[in-house]
Amino acid sequence: MQNAAVPSLLPVYKRIDLAFERGEGVWLVATDGRRFLDFGSGIAVNGLGHAHPHLVATLQAQAAKLWHVSNLYRIPELERLADRLVGASFAETVFLCNSGAEAMEACIKVARRYHFANGRPERNRIVTFEGAFHGRTMATISAAGAQRLTEGFAPLLHGFDNVPFGDLDAVKAVLGDQTAAIMLEPIQGEGGIRPAPEAFLHSLRGLCDEHGLLLVYDEVQCGIGRTGRLFGYEALGAPTPDIMGIAKGLGGGFPVGACLMTGRAASGMSQGTHGSTFGGNPLASAVAGAVLDVLLAPGFLDEVMDRGDHLGAGLEALAARHPGVVEQVRGRGLIRGLKVHPSNAEVAAKAREHGLLTVAAADNVVRLLPPLTISRDEIDQGLEMLDRVCAEMAA
Repeated sequence: MQNAAVPSLLPVYKRIDLAFERGEGVWLVATDGRRFLDFGSGIAVNGLGHAHPHLVATLQAQAAKLWHVSNLYRIPELERLADRLVGASFAETVFLCNSGAEAMEACIKVARRYHFANGRPERNRIVTFEGAFHGRTMATISAAGAQRLTEGFAPLLHGFDNVPFGDLDAVKAVLGDQTAAIMLEPIQGEGGIRPAPEAFLHSLRGLCDEHGLLLVYDEVQCGIGRTGRLFGYEALGAPTPDIMGIAKGLGGGFPVGACLMTGRAASGMSQGTHGSTFGGNPLASAVAGAVLDVLLAPGFLDEVMDRGDHLGAGLEALAARHPGVVEQVRGRGLIRGLKVHPSNAEVAAKAREHGLLTVAAADNVVRLLPPLTISRDEIDQGLEMLDRVCAEMAA
């Protein structure tokens, strides 16, 4: 029975009073007819924009045939997707799930199980970093450690050593006989679009190799083409990981995530050690395969890199014109952030008034995550909107 004092939808989101009825490429159309240039992409999810013809056709065709079967049986669509992910990455094996949080849960389990299977069950602690966001499950909020995520959910899961992002000495200080892995986002998303320094990532790889640890990347937000390379660590010139979680853009808007692993890292994951009812079902696998059709087509990622450079140059010019509003430009490719002087919420609200959708992040950063299919002209439209926003904020 409905209680008038309790909303039917759990109020865990501070929702903006704006609703959309359809999307067209990089544009969203609100229920009142207003058009918005989408520089949020559902927080890096709608990587191919809205209503991409190939994704729509694939989804409709698969939906007319088969949505779901249990993982008790072979799923050809899933097998094809796994083959393609392995062929395009460092990985030798893949586990499919439904979200980024699930992908990172799998990464944590794989890392711990590896040491258990190799006779070192005491090696179960994972080094993580301040500013991280790995999801909203108990394991992933425990890994990130931030009070805004963990308050009220004690007791947290033990086994995580959280240190300052980019601080190699702090990493070395917490390494011990119980350490199993080092886990980080090559480019922190929720933490404020902060790329890890290339030298730092190489040093982490060296520590893992020296001490028999596993290196885990969280590419849920920065992966799947957003930097102009398939994975964000590649754009940073970083070494390959042993385990990596991806999601968001992998489904182009359809819920799907994946844990990618080397054969060595996955050696402890035997039958029955992990699973997912919906993970890798025919519908999700077909849509993710369609996303890869577009991303891996010759020249597509080169175009993304070109668009990312164009956006970056435009943002640097914007910052030079409005130093009282924009303090710093961050990021790579089409995962960018503006560290601003006024409240990032104020800047985002003013941008919406001008028809531009952005996403706030920590450290007073405004995230810019346009679809990978955006054109130079559409980037310029977004930059013009931001220019007007900054001029008004400065005034």
